[in-house]
Amino acid sequence: MLKYDQMTSEHASAIEALLFISGDSLSIADIKRLTNFSEQEIADSLIELTAQYKGKNGGIMIVELAGGYQMVTNPIYAQFVKNLKKSKPVSKLSLTTLETLAIIAYKQPITRVEIEEIRSVSSDWTIKSLLEKKLIKIVGRKDAPGKPLLFATTREFLIAFGLKDLSELPTLKEFTKQE
Repeated sequence: MLKYDQMTSEHASAIEALLFISGDSLSIADIKRLTNFSEQEIADSLIELTAQYKGKNGGIMIVELAGGYQMVTNPIYAQFVKNLKKSKPVSKLSLTTLETLAIIAYKQPITRVEIEEIRSVSSDWTIKSLLEKKLIKIVGRKDAPGKPLLFATTREFLIAFGLKDLSELPTLKEFTKQE
C-alpha cells in the first residue's frame, strides 16, 4: 500500500499530465470527474504542483485561471515565446472589437441595442466576430419588447485575458491613474 506522500505525488503527477495535455483551464470538478480523486487530494496536489513549478522558476507555471488551473508559460520568458509566435499568424482584435468586448465585459448581460447606444454605431459584425471567437455568448433574452438577446463574456474571455474572474477587471479609477 502507498504512503500518503507517495499517493499525493502520484496524484500530482496524474493532474500534471491532465493540465499539460488539456491546454485549457481545468476546474477541480473537471479533474475529479476525470480521475475520481477526492477534492482534498486534488487541492493538495495542486498546491504541491504550483509550489514545485514556482520553486524551480522554469519556463512553465501552473496558475489559477477562470475558476480552474492551467499550465502557462512563465512571463519572464515572454520574449522567446513572442519570437516563436511571430512566425505564426495570430488572430488580433481590432480596436472596434476590443471596445465592444469591453462594453460587454463591464455591462453584462447586455443587448445589442444597449451596446449600440453606448458606441453610437452598429455592432452586428463585431458581435458576430466575438461570438465566432467564443469570447462572448448568448445568455438569454431580456424581458423587453422584442425579447432581445443578452450577451456576456465566456470562460474563453477570462483565459484570453488572464483573469481568474470578472472581479479582476480594472476599475475606472485604475484607468484614470494611468493617464
